[in-house]
Amino acid sequence: MSMLSGIAAATLSKDLRLEWRSKDAINSMLFFALLVVVIFSFSFNPTAEESRRIAGGLVWVAFLFAAVVALNQTWARELRNQVLDAYRVSPAPANALFLAKAFGNFIFVSVLEALMTPLFIVFYSLRALGPVWQLIPVAVLGTWALVVNGTFFAAMSLRTRSREIMLPLLLFPISIPALLAMVEATSAILTGEVSAKFWIVLLVAYDVVFTTGCLLLFETVLHAE
Repeated sequence: MSMLSGIAAATLSKDLRLEWRSKDAINSMLFFALLVVVIFSFSFNPTAEESRRIAGGLVWVAFLFAAVVALNQTWARELRNQVLDAYRVSPAPANALFLAKAFGNFIFVSVLEALMTPLFIVFYSLRALGPVWQLIPVAVLGTWALVVNGTFFAAMSLRTRSREIMLPLLLFPISIPALLAMVEATSAILTGEVSAKFWIVLLVAYDVVFTTGCLLLFETVLHAE
Protein backbone atom coordinates (compact mmCIF):
# COMPACT_ATOMS: atom_id res chain seq x y z
CA MET A 1 0.00 0.00 0.00
CA SER A 2 2.83 2.41 0.84
CA MET A 3 4.52 1.57 -2.48
CA LEU A 4 1.27 2.18 -4.37
CA SER A 5 0.65 5.53 -2.68
CA GLY A 6 4.27 6.61 -3.09
CA ILE A 7 4.36 5.87 -6.82
CA ALA A 8 0.96 7.47 -7.36
CA ALA A 9 2.04 10.59 -5.48
CA ALA A 10 5.29 10.85 -7.45
CA THR A 11 3.51 10.45 -10.79
CA LEU A 12 0.80 12.92 -9.83
CA SER A 13 3.40 15.45 -8.68
CA LYS A 14 5.25 15.08 -11.98
CA ASP A 15 2.09 15.63 -14.03
CA LEU A 16 1.11 18.68 -11.98
CA ARG A 17 4.57 20.23 -12.39
CA LEU A 18 4.53 19.65 -16.14
CA GLU A 19 1.05 21.14 -16.46
CA TRP A 20 2.04 24.13 -14.32
CA ARG A 21 4.91 24.84 -16.68
CA SER A 22 3.10 24.27 -19.97
CA LYS A 23 -0.58 24.82 -19.06
CA ASP A 24 -1.54 22.89 -22.18
CA ALA A 25 -4.57 21.10 -20.76
CA ILE A 26 -5.93 24.02 -18.73
CA ASN A 27 -5.62 26.52 -21.57
CA SER A 28 -7.23 24.15 -24.06
CA MET A 29 -10.13 23.36 -21.74
CA LEU A 30 -10.69 27.00 -20.81
CA PHE A 31 -10.76 28.11 -24.43
CA PHE A 32 -13.17 25.35 -25.41
CA ALA A 33 -15.49 25.85 -22.42
CA LEU A 34 -15.52 29.62 -22.90
CA LEU A 35 -16.40 29.12 -26.55
CA VAL A 36 -19.30 26.86 -25.58
CA VAL A 37 -20.59 29.38 -23.01
CA VAL A 38 -20.52 32.22 -25.53
CA ILE A 39 -22.22 30.16 -28.25
CA PHE A 40 -24.93 29.00 -25.84
CA SER A 41 -25.50 32.56 -24.65
CA PHE A 42 -26.08 33.73 -28.23
CA SER A 43 -28.22 30.71 -29.07
CA PHE A 44 -30.55 31.09 -26.07
CA ASN A 45 -32.11 34.15 -24.53
CA PRO A 46 -33.92 32.58 -21.58
CA THR A 47 -35.61 34.20 -18.63
CA ALA A 48 -34.27 33.46 -15.15
CA GLU A 49 -36.77 30.63 -14.62
CA GLU A 50 -35.98 29.03 -17.98
CA SER A 51 -32.26 29.37 -17.25
CA ARG A 52 -32.58 27.27 -14.11
CA ARG A 53 -34.35 24.55 -16.09
CA ILE A 54 -31.77 24.22 -18.86
CA ALA A 55 -28.59 25.26 -17.03
CA GLY A 56 -27.86 21.76 -15.71
CA GLY A 57 -27.65 20.37 -19.21
CA LEU A 58 -25.68 23.29 -20.61
CA VAL A 59 -23.14 23.30 -17.78
CA TRP A 60 -22.37 19.59 -17.83
CA VAL A 61 -22.32 19.28 -21.61
CA ALA A 62 -19.79 22.14 -21.71
CA PHE A 63 -17.65 20.50 -19.01
CA LEU A 64 -17.87 17.08 -20.70
CA PHE A 65 -16.67 18.32 -24.08
CA ALA A 66 -13.98 20.49 -22.51
CA ALA A 67 -12.76 17.58 -20.35
CA VAL A 68 -12.25 15.42 -23.44
CA VAL A 69 -9.62 17.93 -24.60
CA ALA A 70 -7.56 17.28 -21.46
CA LEU A 71 -8.28 13.55 -21.37
CA ASN A 72 -6.89 13.16 -24.88
CA GLN A 73 -3.57 14.53 -23.58
CA THR A 74 -3.47 12.27 -20.50
CA TRP A 75 -1.08 9.69 -21.91
CA ALA A 76 0.55 11.77 -24.66
CA ARG A 77 3.51 12.76 -22.47
CA GLU A 78 4.13 9.15 -21.50
CA LEU A 79 4.65 8.13 -25.14
CA ARG A 80 7.60 10.48 -25.49
CA ASN A 81 10.97 8.83 -24.94
CA GLN A 82 9.20 5.49 -24.29
CA VAL A 83 8.23 6.45 -20.72
CA LEU A 84 5.12 4.29 -20.88
CA ASP A 85 7.10 1.30 -22.15
CA ALA A 86 9.54 1.72 -19.27
CA TYR A 87 6.64 1.76 -16.82
CA ARG A 88 5.22 -1.41 -18.34
CA VAL A 89 8.39 -3.42 -17.67
CA SER A 90 8.91 -1.99 -14.18
CA PRO A 91 7.63 -3.80 -11.06
CA ALA A 92 5.52 -0.77 -10.11
CA PRO A 93 1.78 -1.55 -9.73
CA ALA A 94 -0.29 -0.46 -12.72
CA ASN A 95 -3.06 0.94 -10.50
CA ALA A 96 -0.65 3.52 -9.09
CA LEU A 97 -0.18 4.99 -12.54
CA PHE A 98 -3.91 4.91 -13.24
CA LEU A 99 -4.86 6.59 -9.97
CA ALA A 100 -2.23 9.30 -10.46
CA LYS A 101 -3.53 10.06 -13.95
CA ALA A 102 -7.15 10.01 -12.80
CA PHE A 103 -6.50 12.34 -9.85
CA GLY A 104 -4.50 14.64 -12.08
CA ASN A 105 -7.36 14.88 -14.55
CA PHE A 106 -9.76 15.40 -11.66
CA ILE A 107 -7.72 18.38 -10.49
CA PHE A 108 -7.52 19.86 -14.00
CA VAL A 109 -11.26 19.53 -14.64
CA SER A 110 -12.08 20.85 -11.14
CA VAL A 111 -9.99 23.96 -11.82
CA LEU A 112 -11.90 24.43 -15.08
CA GLU A 113 -15.23 24.11 -13.27
CA ALA A 114 -14.18 26.59 -10.59
CA LEU A 115 -13.20 29.14 -13.23
CA MET A 116 -16.18 28.64 -15.53
CA THR A 117 -19.02 28.35 -12.99
CA PRO A 118 -19.07 32.12 -12.24
CA LEU A 119 -19.40 32.79 -15.98
CA PHE A 120 -22.40 30.49 -16.20
CA ILE A 121 -23.96 32.25 -13.20
CA VAL A 122 -23.47 35.68 -14.81
CA PHE A 123 -24.50 34.70 -18.35
CA TYR A 124 -27.65 32.87 -17.28
CA SER A 125 -28.57 34.78 -14.09
CA LEU A 126 -28.58 31.59 -12.05
CA ARG A 127 -29.73 31.35 -8.45
CA ALA A 128 -30.31 28.05 -6.67
CA LEU A 129 -33.73 27.61 -5.09
CA GLY A 130 -32.81 24.25 -3.57
CA PRO A 131 -30.07 23.34 -1.05
CA VAL A 132 -26.92 24.91 -2.53
CA TRP A 133 -24.54 22.66 -0.57
CA GLN A 134 -25.72 19.66 -2.62
CA LEU A 135 -23.99 21.14 -5.67
CA ILE A 136 -20.65 20.23 -4.07
CA PRO A 137 -21.19 16.43 -3.95
CA VAL A 138 -22.80 16.55 -7.40
CA ALA A 139 -19.76 18.36 -8.81
CA VAL A 140 -17.25 16.06 -7.08
CA LEU A 141 -19.03 12.82 -7.93
CA GLY A 142 -19.88 13.93 -11.47
CA THR A 143 -16.36 15.09 -12.22
CA TRP A 144 -14.89 11.84 -10.94
CA ALA A 145 -17.35 9.86 -13.08
CA LEU A 146 -16.09 11.66 -16.17
CA VAL A 147 -12.37 11.50 -15.43
CA VAL A 148 -12.13 7.92 -14.18
CA ASN A 149 -13.74 6.55 -17.32
CA GLY A 150 -12.00 9.13 -19.50
CA THR A 151 -8.58 8.19 -18.15
CA PHE A 152 -9.28 4.49 -18.67
CA PHE A 153 -10.61 4.84 -22.21
CA ALA A 154 -7.82 7.26 -23.13
CA ALA A 155 -5.39 4.47 -22.23
CA MET A 156 -7.39 1.99 -24.30
CA SER A 157 -7.35 4.24 -27.37
CA LEU A 158 -3.73 5.34 -26.89
CA ARG A 159 -2.24 3.17 -29.61
CA THR A 160 -5.10 3.50 -32.08
CA ARG A 161 -4.60 5.53 -35.22
CA SER A 162 -7.34 8.07 -34.42
CA ARG A 163 -7.28 8.25 -30.64
CA GLU A 164 -8.74 11.79 -30.58
CA ILE A 165 -11.90 10.42 -32.21
CA MET A 166 -11.88 7.06 -30.45
CA LEU A 167 -11.99 8.50 -26.93
CA PRO A 168 -15.33 10.35 -27.35
CA LEU A 169 -16.81 7.33 -29.11
CA LEU A 170 -15.98 5.16 -26.09
CA LEU A 171 -16.55 7.70 -23.33
CA PHE A 172 -19.82 9.38 -24.28
CA PRO A 173 -22.07 6.27 -24.39
CA ILE A 174 -20.73 4.86 -21.11
CA SER A 175 -21.12 8.29 -19.45
CA ILE A 176 -24.81 8.69 -20.30
CA PRO A 177 -26.12 7.41 -16.91
CA ALA A 178 -23.71 9.65 -15.00
CA LEU A 179 -24.43 12.63 -17.26
CA LEU A 180 -28.17 12.14 -16.81
CA ALA A 181 -27.74 12.02 -13.03
CA MET A 182 -25.55 15.15 -13.03
CA VAL A 183 -27.99 17.12 -15.19
CA GLU A 184 -31.06 16.05 -13.24
CA ALA A 185 -29.41 16.69 -9.86
CA THR A 186 -28.17 20.15 -10.89
CA SER A 187 -31.56 21.08 -12.35
CA ALA A 188 -33.34 19.84 -9.21
CA ILE A 189 -31.09 21.97 -6.99
CA LEU A 190 -31.44 25.08 -9.16
CA THR A 191 -35.23 24.85 -9.49
CA GLY A 192 -35.91 23.54 -5.97
CA GLU A 193 -38.88 21.56 -7.29
CA VAL A 194 -37.70 18.04 -6.41
CA SER A 195 -35.01 16.44 -4.27
CA ALA A 196 -31.64 15.64 -5.78
CA LYS A 197 -30.81 12.88 -3.28
CA PHE A 198 -31.76 10.03 -5.61
CA TRP A 199 -29.44 11.32 -8.33
CA ILE A 200 -26.61 11.82 -5.86
CA VAL A 201 -26.94 8.23 -4.66
CA LEU A 202 -26.98 7.09 -8.29
CA LEU A 203 -23.73 8.99 -8.90
CA VAL A 204 -22.14 7.33 -5.86
CA ALA A 205 -23.12 3.88 -7.14
CA TYR A 206 -21.87 4.72 -10.65
CA ASP A 207 -18.51 5.94 -9.33
CA VAL A 208 -18.00 2.87 -7.14
CA VAL A 209 -18.84 0.42 -9.94
CA PHE A 210 -16.77 2.04 -12.66
CA THR A 211 -13.80 2.92 -10.45
CA THR A 212 -13.61 -0.69 -9.33
CA GLY A 213 -13.94 -1.93 -12.91
CA CYS A 214 -11.24 0.41 -14.19
CA LEU A 215 -8.82 -0.60 -11.43
CA LEU A 216 -9.39 -4.29 -12.12
CA LEU A 217 -8.92 -3.97 -15.89
CA PHE A 218 -6.25 -1.29 -16.20
CA GLU A 219 -3.27 -3.63 -15.87
CA THR A 220 -4.58 -5.63 -18.82
CA VAL A 221 -5.02 -2.44 -20.84
CA LEU A 222 -1.55 -1.17 -19.90
CA HIS A 223 0.21 -4.33 -21.07
CA ALA A 224 -1.91 -4.83 -24.18
CA GLU A 225 -0.19 -4.41 -27.52
